[in-house]
Amino acid sequence: MIPIRLVSRLLHIQRMLVLHGLDELVEATHLYRPLRHAVRFSTALGARDVEAPRAVRLRRALEELGPIFVKFGQTLSTRRDLLPDDIGEELVKLQDRVPPFPGVEARRTVESALGQPVGTLFRSFDEEPLASASVAQVHAARLHSGEEVVVKVLRPGVRQRIEADIELLYALAGMAQRFWPDARRLRPTEVVAEFEKTILDELDLVREAANAAEIRRRFETSGILYVPKVYWDYTRRDVMVMERIAGIPIGDVPQLRRAGVDLKLLAERGVEIFFTQVFRDSFFHADMHPGNIFATTDARYIAVDFGIVGSISKADQYYVAENFLAFFNRDYRRVAEMHVESGWVPPTTRIEEFESAIRSVSEPIFEKPLKEISYGQVLLRLFQVARRFDMEVQPQLVLLQKTLLNIEGLGRELYPDLDLWQTAKPFLENWFQDERGPKSAVRRLGAKLPEWAQQWPEMPGLGYQALHRAVNGRLELSIRSDELRILTREIRLGQRRILGGIGGGSLILSATLLSTAFASPTLIWAVAALGLGLFAYAWTLR
Repeated sequence: MIPIRLVSRLLHIQRMLVLHGLDELVEATHLYRPLRHAVRFSTALGARDVEAPRAVRLRRALEELGPIFVKFGQTLSTRRDLLPDDIGEELVKLQDRVPPFPGVEARRTVESALGQPVGTLFRSFDEEPLASASVAQVHAARLHSGEEVVVKVLRPGVRQRIEADIELLYALAGMAQRFWPDARRLRPTEVVAEFEKTILDELDLVREAANAAEIRRRFETSGILYVPKVYWDYTRRDVMVMERIAGIPIGDVPQLRRAGVDLKLLAERGVEIFFTQVFRDSFFHADMHPGNIFATTDARYIAVDFGIVGSISKADQYYVAENFLAFFNRDYRRVAEMHVESGWVPPTTRIEEFESAIRSVSEPIFEKPLKEISYGQVLLRLFQVARRFDMEVQPQLVLLQKTLLNIEGLGRELYPDLDLWQTAKPFLENWFQDERGPKSAVRRLGAKLPEWAQQWPEMPGLGYQALHRAVNGRLELSIRSDELRILTREIRLGQRRILGGIGGGSLILSATLLSTAFASPTLIWAVAALGLGLFAYAWTLR
């Protein structure tokens, strides 16, 4: 049973939709149908907004419903190909033009968080916000040292509103799991939990500042992405101060053209930044809608607002990369196999059938520019395939999928002829070469050698302890246990392999050092060959 306060919130949501003349949304929502007429004709309803265009009414309703609904609208705004033109144009305003809260409240929040008057903290502070979004708004300021900065301030009461809506989402997810057959596969409660973690993290501006500093460090020498500097002395949970940047909003394509920006290069760099963050760093900006991205005239990106970031595990990173690469190579059988191996579809799935279904969705979209691909149809077909093969949603990958959709939507706006596949494929091939190739194996071996060398002196003592225990009462058990005899044999083989690995690896490293010392090539190759031979012998022992 849904608590009364959540029923009240549901009714409020319905009331806002009806007030803004969005009756068709109420009609389409099964949850509201029993009450739709009562709410519509209630005398307490108030004046209905039916004169404005539908897109304006939808945008206003989302703004009034609060941060979670605004974020939903922001996500939709990045996929103009999935929306009617009028709605797409209007939802763009949710990216940085949400109605602001009074500047005097922002001033009070800053003074409360930093413990000093604004006049003491800054040489100047503009109470008129530069931009206003669903969770916070930004004010221009100048430090006493002269630097131009922006001050980000959380909206008053935003945490309470978000927590109330998350509670509602949990209740709806629970109802879905109880009454909806597809709920087990879609895992709504886990998806809501992932969303909750993400959006509550966004309410801590110290965490956001740390995210910005980390991405800035990783791209410090990059010529394709710039991240503004954080001023830590002025940053608290509710307030953050960053360097003020100058750039062209990435969504203002006419201005980018007037400035002579290479839009093709800009679109390709967007794809490169995404794949670099995901596969090199496993740490990515997960809120890359146009309100948070700017560009310079030399096609360099400037990113702001790091409240939402994502990361994926090494295992998921590998599975996602191999799926991408197999997909780009049209190796649909490998895509099907990877889904089974990763546990994303049941192990009983027939590979041949799954392969055929993936091929039927994927083949029509290859060798086409973005402007000729209907991703709405592609997504619909993929959902149908997922349902047919009982594929489960992976909550830990939801942010990754959302960000990829944002990047693809951004590329569509900047350069519709972008070949997304060919832009991404070389990056993934190089990543696989670095992660799985011979250089990677030597690098991992070199990293392990100090650990093995540290453990080697302990091996004789461990062997003595094992023999001592066997002689003092456990020998009979060892003789009677076939499993233990096998284990003992494996331990001995393991010791030989470790010894051979240490010896072989040491000789290989020695050969490398000799090469840097300009030793005789014959000596270098002899030492290297001996090391490789010893290493191979150790690992072929049976």
